[in-house]
Amino acid sequence: MKHTKNVGNVSDHLANERTFLAWIRTSIGIMAFGFVVVKFSLFVKQISLLLGKDNIIQSRGYSSMFGIILVAAGAVTSVLSYVRFKQTERQLKEGAYNHSSLLITLLTAFIFFASFFLIAYLLKTT
Repeated sequence: MKHTKNVGNVSDHLANERTFLAWIRTSIGIMAFGFVVVKFSLFVKQISLLLGKDNIIQSRGYSSMFGIILVAAGAVTSVLSYVRFKQTERQLKEGAYNHSSLLITLLTAFIFFASFFLIAYLLKTT
């Protein structure tokens, strides 16, 4: 029977777990924001129908699509954070930790492009 030695100390493993949980909170936040975007779009459409004004919101708005993309991005972030958590755990056990900023880079790029798209969309509709 092969016994795996826990090379990384306890605080390293706990830090890895805290980082994973922070990424999970981030992914939940992204998904919640996406949900709010979709529901707000539906709310505005319903209010416009109640007021009898079809031109309050464009029928070809991108809010719903953008919200769904945000929810999907949050789900992908949670999966990637779990993969990174397991990689770091394995590296700590092997005593050979290698830092990777791929997840941070991907999420930052996504948020930048999403913000750019949202700004362009808001400028177009105002």
